[in-house]
Amino acid sequence: MDTLIRKEFETSANFAHKLDSEDPLARFRQRFYIPEGTIYMDGNSLGLLSKDSESSVFQTLNEWKGLGIKGWLEAKHPWFYLAEKLGATCAKLVGAKPEEVVATGTTTVNIHSLLNTFYQPSGKRKKILADELDFPSDIYALKSVLKLRGLNPGENLILVPSEDGRVLDENRIVEFMDERVALVFLPSVLYRSGQLLNMQYLTEKAHNRGISIGFDCSHSVGVVQHYFDKWDVDFALWCSYKYLNGGPGGTAFLYMNEKHFDREPALAGWFGYVKEKQFDMSLNFEHSRNAGGWQISSPAILSSSPIAGALKIILEAGIEAIRKKSLRMTSYLMYLVDELLSEQPYNFTIGTPREAERRGGHVAVEHKEAVRISEVLRARDVIPDYRPPNIIRTAPIPLYNTYYEVWKFVQHLREILDRKEYEKLPKERKMIS
Repeated sequence: MDTLIRKEFETSANFAHKLDSEDPLARFRQRFYIPEGTIYMDGNSLGLLSKDSESSVFQTLNEWKGLGIKGWLEAKHPWFYLAEKLGATCAKLVGAKPEEVVATGTTTVNIHSLLNTFYQPSGKRKKILADELDFPSDIYALKSVLKLRGLNPGENLILVPSEDGRVLDENRIVEFMDERVALVFLPSVLYRSGQLLNMQYLTEKAHNRGISIGFDCSHSVGVVQHYFDKWDVDFALWCSYKYLNGGPGGTAFLYMNEKHFDREPALAGWFGYVKEKQFDMSLNFEHSRNAGGWQISSPAILSSSPIAGALKIILEAGIEAIRKKSLRMTSYLMYLVDELLSEQPYNFTIGTPREAERRGGHVAVEHKEAVRISEVLRARDVIPDYRPPNIIRTAPIPLYNTYYEVWKFVQHLREILDRKEYEKLPKERKMIS
């Protein structure tokens, strides 16, 4: 642990309370529904419901009840334009122009749409470059894209290896960007270790080699600032149900750099049609020259409505303040693990990069008995999640978690090991972990 971190924190409960008393974001906790009696540290998988989102949903339900089909144009926020409105709002979090972001589809559907749009193999440039630590759904989609072109994924999907199974070396990624690569697609944050990749550096190196590049930012938007336009990222996508607190299975987002607006969407659908002409019902597709052109189906209004309230809170708090608190909370968590749990008989380790600029919003707390310890934590109403092979993935969320909860989480870990409670459980994980 860095010497400066050691000087910044203390291990006592009183110090945790002191941090909470000084927290400028503490007031936002009361606007969320915290499951009663729980320490909820799983907001990197599913963010909690806010009262603002609840109000947004009730408003939509009342409009549906009172307006019926007229809600498409007469709702307070007309449903016909809701995807673009939410996109413009979310654009403020990712450093994009309002017309470059749209709320649409789901994460994996957007991956298929954007990859098929940008993957244009030609000559010896046929390969897609990704990484071996990526979330499986992304890899499934990449292989599917190649198969649809009649290409063998075993030959045309390059997965950059990791030396330790935790992190990636950006310089090593760049080494793989050779004349065979047609497209690069990477996560912003690795879902296991929490490593934050240097997207600006990777984009610059890809473009210098004539390669398009896109990112899955599901594990970063809402807790890390992004500057897509400044970095000249070609495309990106992300979900709304993690740090954005948009609800389970909520509508996702995509970003399309304006320089690509004239590209033909690979997966055409009528909500991607030019808005003013959509109800002309022409059989010839003419897509909107903005991110909305990559919509496919009618927007899922009920799945989108919570996002309006959720974004309201995030913008009110400010993404810079959120990131500042997130870094401090994760530093504090790592400090406590190092100080209290790193030696015998506990033997916990940290699998997340220590440098602030190299980590997202969660911490990989590692232990050989992680799967059983995670189950004991849940039985104690402490909610992280487990990721194989040995990670208790823990996310202190700046908008609703407290420093004292972080402190209590570490005390729970110590008690579980002291009492050997995990030994009473089978080693097999449950269906959802």
